[in-house]
Amino acid sequence: MSLKLYFAPGACSFVPHSMLELADVEFEPASVKLHKGEQRSAEYLALNPRGQVPVLVDDGQVITQIVAILLHLDAKLPQAGILPAPGPARTRALQTLAWMNNTVHPTFTHVFMPEKFTDDEAAKQAIRAFGAQSYRGLLGEIDALAARASPWMMGERPGALDAYTLTLLRWGGYAGIDPTSLPAAWDLAQRFAALPAVARAVERERLQLNVYKPAA
Repeated sequence: MSLKLYFAPGACSFVPHSMLELADVEFEPASVKLHKGEQRSAEYLALNPRGQVPVLVDDGQVITQIVAILLHLDAKLPQAGILPAPGPARTRALQTLAWMNNTVHPTFTHVFMPEKFTDDEAAKQAIRAFGAQSYRGLLGEIDALAARASPWMMGERPGALDAYTLTLLRWGGYAGIDPTSLPAAWDLAQRFAALPAVARAVERERLQLNVYKPAA
């Protein structure tokens, strides 16, 4: 088995990164420093012309997009519990995963990178403010899901939804949202980060779980 994961510290690539650690398989982690523009290098664009993370290379096969990567890893490593086995629980997990990826994640993009949507400075501020308000509501939905975790989002075993919860909650700090104000999600994120396998990914990415800074 030859697995290589291209990830950016703090990005959504933490989800497959932590899943590979939980699976306890050998893989090569390759850090892509977005703030240095490494995602726009010729070498990286040859892998993913969109210049995004994550990218998984499995025995020469290049796989992009987080949902596709997770489904690929789940099929390859069924023992890891990345997603539930086929059945109603898997369907529910997939619908939550898709919502996190296609609704919650893009909402944060409006906060963190409003320049993707306009080049007008006043409009950027409006987009950022509205995005932060919307993001708070979405994190509230995640907190409600976490409150029903037993003990994890998908049941007895930690998996992809817990990793995405940690990532999205952590991003809330950059949107001016105190993660401790979402107690169920905050508790789940802390428990997930404390798992020895996940802690390896957290350490490799040098993640601080709570990046919230109160307004002066």
